[in-house]
Amino acid sequence: MPLQLNDFKVRGRPVRSGRALAPDLPEQARDNIQNAETQISEPFKGITDGRLVPDLFALQTTKLSNEEMKRSADALVDSLGPSQREETLFPVDSDAWRRWSNVHMFMMRHGTMLESLTPDQRNLSLALLRQSFSPSGFELARNIMKLNESIREITGSDEELGEWLYWLSILGEPSLDEPWGWQIDGHHLNVNCFLLGGQMVMTPMFMGSEPVAVDIGKYAGTRVFQAEESTGLNLARTLSVEQRRKAILSEDVPSGVFTAAFRDNFELRYEGVRFDDLTSQQQALMFELIGTYVHRMRSDQAQLKLDEIKQHLNKTYFAWMGGTEEESVFYYRVHSPVILIEFDHQNGIFLDNDAASRNHIHTVVRTPNGNDYGKDLLRQHRESNHSHG
Repeated sequence: MPLQLNDFKVRGRPVRSGRALAPDLPEQARDNIQNAETQISEPFKGITDGRLVPDLFALQTTKLSNEEMKRSADALVDSLGPSQREETLFPVDSDAWRRWSNVHMFMMRHGTMLESLTPDQRNLSLALLRQSFSPSGFELARNIMKLNESIREITGSDEELGEWLYWLSILGEPSLDEPWGWQIDGHHLNVNCFLLGGQMVMTPMFMGSEPVAVDIGKYAGTRVFQAEESTGLNLARTLSVEQRRKAILSEDVPSGVFTAAFRDNFELRYEGVRFDDLTSQQQALMFELIGTYVHRMRSDQAQLKLDEIKQHLNKTYFAWMGGTEEESVFYYRVHSPVILIEFDHQNGIFLDNDAASRNHIHTVVRTPNGNDYGKDLLRQHRESNHSHG
């Protein structure tokens, strides 16, 4: 007999609105919002190991163009009415960049909710994302949104979940040579894309899903994070006894990734096995793993990022928590001065499993040492213009 929607074991829990800030938020949620506001109010430093490494990111003339992205952004902005523009448009240095959150509950959403747009406006929004991602990256983003519809079908929680409960913001005026960007913010999909001439920074990028696969409902057949899961495990399983001693930090999976929302200044020390302590075959596998995440960006920008990462491979570490058997749950991270990648299996939030499972995954990509949101490039751009002036 085929699996039915009500065959999923759903956790009993109070409903918290995904569309508006609820007046009856529990004390824990109110504390979380207050803690987030405190973090956002702190001057931005970026993810570090306790020491900010300067001069890692340079303003470049790349000969790449963001013309198609600008055209898509302009078309979207032109389609918006006055009140929609007021919701959607922010200055390029707005703290709206730092107000993303991967949880389903409405905490501090901003921008225009895709659900409220006309079908044509929604298509224009998706066109901007499509021009920024690679085809596989765009497919992943859309599949996360579709699986947010699947969990709505499974739980019946229309107030909290749905395919279009995502907020889009434009930061700065779309331009070929001046700084601007966009952000999408919602449950399990939070992407910040900064542009300056021919350079792009597409972090923080948080992507996750619960469930990660469905064979029923509107989007039956949807799957996400297969490569992220299998390539990481394949690398871990190749490690020698000595390499495992360095790489495996714990037999237990942590409760979440360390650099999710409101961790912009988090200090995370380098741990694990270093890239140059791996065999050539393992190094190739580790670079393939890195590429799985970097190639979510459009291909020309992804190649620039990979070239940057190659310059720091002797300072790049692979760390692991959890098991390494075929069906194990686990956490891993790749950490270098210019990229931080985290992957984690999670316990259930909507589905009723208290232990981590392979049906709930979080991933995050960061640019350490001050260039999340392109902030270091923006700083250099402004200092350069000031000196020229």
